Amino acid sequence: MEKNEKQSVQNEHGSASSKKGKYPWIEYNGECLSDTEFCIEFLNDKRGIDLDRDFTVMERGTARAFQKMLEENTYWAFALDRWVYNVWAACKAMKVPSLAGYYVRRQVRNNTYAHGIGRHSSDEVYHIMELDLKALSDFLGNKKFLLGDKPCQADCSVFGIIGNAYWQSFGSPVESAVKKCRNLCDYCERMKQTFWPDWDECITHGHTKEATK
Repeated sequence: MEKNEKQSVQNEHGSASSKKGKYPWIEYNGECLSDTEFCIEFLNDKRGIDLDRDFTVMERGTARAFQKMLEENTYWAFALDRWVYNVWAACKAMKVPSLAGYYVRRQVRNNTYAHGIGRHSSDEVYHIMELDLKALSDFLGNKKFLLGDKPCQADCSVFGIIGNAYWQSFGSPVESAVKKCRNLCDYCERMKQTFWPDWDECITHGHTKEATK
């Protein structure tokens, strides 16, 4: 997002997880880093990037709070929707083998139960998710990005999570809930057009020969 610069990277590790058992992770000049937050912090330091330099301390704190709400709460509701409640629709759309679907469903059930959100009924999970989406939508309002006319670092996470639900929920209640928040849909389209004008090319290579939606 800094000067809209893109750089291709090569995955030489397949689907292997990091030493912490976490995704995503990177290897940079032989140094391995796990978790999005540490990866971004490391790369920002290496490249001298600070997407938040023009924002106040209060704005930065608010953006981080919404980022963490999505990463630590809303994300898990989305995971339950895709891999537990609607797993076979997701497998069909994403061409995931049924055996892998069983494995992922079991893993997500275990992880969400440990998290806590998986102990609720599906109706309760969707209610929690809708409250999160409304809070984000209300805060975004008519702004172009999370904090105004310029994107901040939290926009990376917000777009990653909301965009995934917007384009990859295959007619589930998550898709319906996101599309009720018109400004979140517009936000996803705006991020896509601003930073990925070559979107279709980017999502149809490697193991994904054609877009799932």
